[in-house]
Amino acid sequence: MTRTFAFTVSVLVLGAAFPALAEPTCTDQPKSAWMDEQTFKDKAMKEQGITKISTFQTTEGNCYEIYGYKGDKKVEIYFDPVTGAVVESEEDED
Repeated sequence: MTRTFAFTVSVLVLGAAFPALAEPTCTDQPKSAWMDEQTFKDKAMKEQGITKISTFQTTEGNCYEIYGYKGDKKVEIYFDPVTGAVVESEEDED
């Protein structure tokens, strides 16, 4: 009975953690419809006030993801690579 309880608790804990690890899904459009990376970076910096891009990558959820700075605050932003719309973002409160 103790093993069953421990297993159940483990499954519940792990199950609760996985949604937090999931990346958003941004588009189902083919890559041929996406903005090219440099145009996108320029647009994101201008429209979102990003002052420095530390990392720019494509996610498995078909997003452009930027780690960078708005002034002195760190940001992580997921974008729809077709429209440039922000899908999800997080900014440090420091």
